[in-house]
Formats: sequence, C-alpha cells, structure tokens
Amino acid sequence: MRLATFKHLSSKNSDYGAAEKYLLFEHDEFTNKPILDESGRLIPRENCRFTTLNCGDDDFAIACMKSNLQYGKNRSRGDVKSHHYIISFDPRDGIEKGLTVDRAQAFGEQFCREHFAGHQAIVCTHADGHNHSGNIHCHIVINSLRIADVPLLPYMDRPADTKAGCKHRCTEAAMNYFRAEVMDMCQRERLYQIDLFGGSGERVTEGEYWAKRRGQVEPSAGGKPTKFETDKEKLRRIIRKALEAATNFDEFAELLSQQGVTVKQSRGRLSYLTAERAKPITARRLGDDFDLAAINAVFEHKSRQLEQNDEQGISSHPSILDRLQTAKSTKIDTYHDSISRMVDVTPEKGAGFEHWAKVFNLKQSANSLAELEKYGFKSLEDLQTALKMAKTEESDCRENLKAVEAELRDNKELQKRVLAYANTKSIREEYRALKSDKARAKFQIKHESEFIIMESAQKYFKEHGVTKIPSYKTLQTDIEWLTSQQNELYAELKEKHGEVKRLQMITDNINRTLHEESNKAKDKTQEI
Repeated sequence: MRLATFKHLSSKNSDYGAAEKYLLFEHDEFTNKPILDESGRLIPRENCRFTTLNCGDDDFAIACMKSNLQYGKNRSRGDVKSHHYIISFDPRDGIEKGLTVDRAQAFGEQFCREHFAGHQAIVCTHADGHNHSGNIHCHIVINSLRIADVPLLPYMDRPADTKAGCKHRCTEAAMNYFRAEVMDMCQRERLYQIDLFGGSGERVTEGEYWAKRRGQVEPSAGGKPTKFETDKEKLRRIIRKALEAATNFDEFAELLSQQGVTVKQSRGRLSYLTAERAKPITARRLGDDFDLAAINAVFEHKSRQLEQNDEQGISSHPSILDRLQTAKSTKIDTYHDSISRMVDVTPEKGAGFEHWAKVFNLKQSANSLAELEKYGFKSLEDLQTALKMAKTEESDCRENLKAVEAELRDNKELQKRVLAYANTKSIREEYRALKSDKARAKFQIKHESEFIIMESAQKYFKEHGVTKIPSYKTLQTDIEWLTSQQNELYAELKEKHGEVKRLQMITDNINRTLHEESNKAKDKTQEI
C-alpha cells in the first residue's frame, strides 16, 4: 500500500480467537495458515504492539462470547461477528516523518476509542506489510455487538446505532466519515496522505490482488514463474489498447468487438462483456479510467489535438524518430533547468567521483546564476532579502494553518457534544415531566449513562462559553468551510516551503562558488 489508506473487512467467523492468533503470530500470506517453527510451535510476529479495549480482565475472544450470550446476538451462521479495519501508512513515514510502531499504535487506540466506543476491540500495529513494503499499519478488530450506549456520530442515521445490544453497521456514510478522519489525522501529524475520496483509475479489489499475487508464483513447464493475468486486468489492457487507437466511440466499440469484447451503454454507464463471461463487468469495477466520462474525455482531447495540428500544419501521426527526439530534448531541458545542491569534492572516493563532482558543481553553479537572472536579482543581497521574505511568508502561512486547524478541531469537538446532548432530549423531557423528587431520583438512576453524557455536554458548553447551542447543520457548514480553508493553506504552505527550499539552495550554491573562487585567488597570490 502506498500513502495512508483505510480498509474494511467483515467476518462471519465465530472463532474470535482466530483474529488474535492472526495478529500475534506469523501467517503465510497466500494460504493464511500459521507458520510453525521446527518444533511445531507458532512463531510470534516481530515488532508488533497489541492492546484490547473494553474487555475487562478477559481476553478478546472470551469477552466477545460473554457479550453475545448476554444479548442473544451473533448466534446465526450468517451473522457478521466482527469488523476488521486497517489503517496503513506510507513506508516513507517511518523514514522521513519519524513514524514509529508505538506512535502508530497510539493513533490506532485513539481512533478506536473515538469511533468504536462501546465495542470490545483489538488494536494491533505491525511494523511491515505482508508484501514487505516496509509500511507500518494498524489493525482494529471490533466485536460487531455494541455493549454500551454511545454518543450519536455524524454518520449514524438510526437510533440503534447508539444503543447497547445493537450491532455496528459499516455503511458508505460511515466509511466516508472514517476516511475523512484518517486524512485529518495524517494532515495533523504531517504524514504522507492521498485524497481517500478521489476515484481510482484502476480499482483492484482484495480478491483480484491476491489472485494475481498467487498466480505470479505458479511455475510454468520450464520452471520459470508465469506472468499471471486476472480477467479484469486482461480486460483493462484490451480497453486501453483500443482507446489508444480509436478517435471516437464507434471506432472504440468496433476495436473491442474485434477482440471479443462487447461494450454496452446504459443510463450513462458502461459495461464490458467478454466471450468467456455470461455477465458483463461494469466500468465501476474496473476503475474510473474506464467509465463513460473518462472515455469521452480522451476522445475530446484527441479531437482538440487534431484541430490544433491541422491549424499548425503538423502531421497528426509523427514518426517514431520525431517522438524520440522530442522526448530526448524534453529530458535534456528538464535536466538543465533543475537545480540541486552542490556536493563535496572528496578525492578519497576516487578520481572518477572527483571528476564527476567537479562537473556537477559547475553545472549547478551555472544553473544557480541563471536562476538569479530569472528572478531578476541584481546582487546576492537581493537574493538574501528575497529568502528572508519567503521564510516570513512561509511562517505566516504555517501560523494561519495552525489557527484554522485549531478552530476546526474545536468545531468538530463541539459538534460531537451537540449531537450527544441532542440524543438525550427525550430523557430530559421525561425527567422534567416527573413531579416528585423520589420519581426523579429513581429515573436518574435508571438512565445514569444518559445523565452522564448530558452533564458532560453541559459542562463543556459552560467551560467554553457556549450560551446558545448551535445547530448541527450550522456546525457542519462551518466544518466544511474550514476544511476547504485548511486544504488551501496546506497547498499554499507546500508551495511556499518549496520556494524557500529553492532560494536557500541557490544561495548556498552561490556562496559556495564565491568561497571557492576566493580560495583559488588566494592560492594564485601565494604562488606569485
């Protein structure tokens, strides 16, 4: 996995201990069977962290079975017994951002307490992925049964979603909410992230991924690994090839037909039927690159290119030599325009390295001087002034981002409190309707958890000076606006940081060049 991602799996396995065993001991990534040592014993996973929540003195499996018996749930074979969520971080986070297994475990425990309160849970963090990509990832496994009442969260749409004795539902709204929270966490902790709401060009499912992984290691007759290709992968390759050759949708459909693929359009959606299948594969299952909007966008781009080429008198089909020459010149231009920090010339590393370093430094010195002219600086003092101003702008942008992030956190916390307080409305009305103190005391004991939530919300409102409780919609509007401001400031900060880095590199290179020239001049004077 690349960049922070969020996945969900549901399980109907009534053996809750299997989840503990999988997380704590080494398993074969293809068969999911435990790996045993020479003595036939299980091999513990290296460098992992393991915590249970809401299980009391029992382990996860026993605690879940006791709760299921108490509430009479999860008895049927078809019931979803547990939900498995995985937060996977980018491999670079450990190297560049200082992410450790302990830190990731703390994130996972906090995420679990905030979003799966009332559920018995396991939080376990592994230091590496099953494909040895070096990505730290956190597993959160929860019993599907809720054992305590919880506050109403934004993604919940039924009263049962907050009640003890009811089951957790992983809806689309819930997944979107969790993705937003993961993105928030990554942005807050300065970790690598992607837009988890964005579409996927190629939508590879868990089953397809593992089918490909297992197929790749199957030996052929000659003893070499075969190049395994799933049905979807083969279909994607055929579609891409047809799309590259076609200039309109009719040509596209004809080229696919020649390959034994029928494309169908229904209510603005595409589906593809191969000769080996009885049921077509929808574009949605293949990825966003294969839906109608993406296909039409390719044809529109090709049409505009043809019009421009006709106006300029350029052939619409350049030769291979022309394309190679264009690519080569583009690479050369990019190389000359790029700036890197000058390196130390160390003869100890050999004559070859010394020669390369001297040539490289000359190029970087020339590129830095060219950048001075490009920026319009007339002296080194102008460059240093611009660098100082860029650092100030970066600092101001960072402070603005921190202020927006703090306001966003406060609004989200207030929204949670408002929702929790609103959830106690019926209890408050019933309590006020009671006449005698004895009846009120009895009612309060019966609904102790609701009164704790209500009093906690009231205390929060008082401490934060909230005299008039805002509506959920108003807060949601503010949160959405602040999130957009946060994203804009984050992009702006990234741009300003890049500008500071570039100016600093130019300054260092020029200072180094001037220093070397000064040393050369001194050496010549001494020789004379």
